[in-house]
Amino acid sequence: MRIGELAEATGTTTKALRFYEEAGLLPSPDRTGTGYRDYPPEIISRLAFIRRSQSAGLTLAQIRGILQIRDGGQAPCEHVQELLRARLSDLDRQIAELKELRGTVAQLQADATTLEPARCDPASVCRYL
Repeated sequence: MRIGELAEATGTTTKALRFYEEAGLLPSPDRTGTGYRDYPPEIISRLAFIRRSQSAGLTLAQIRGILQIRDGGQAPCEHVQELLRARLSDLDRQIAELKELRGTVAQLQADATTLEPARCDPASVCRYL
């Protein structure tokens, strides 16, 4: 199938498909006699995998690594488990940081509920921050 057909079938853009090819996520497709890309039908499942991986927060480099293991004939399950374990750890850290930030912002907002324009020093921009 041509690039436009693949883009339509997968809900992506031709630009994204070219980028994925350039980034090593998609193998270079065969070309028609007129030079158009000619993708095999199984590329659709590869694109679905890429999208699911991105939705899980994996980077393109991580996804490329998984695909290279699979393309090398091995199951990437252990590698994927390690990546997901690390991703969960990152998410837990980010959630903890966001909870702490939320507490700080909530306290600043609470302090700012008592407007006292007369006490505002022009040199400090705003006394609440």
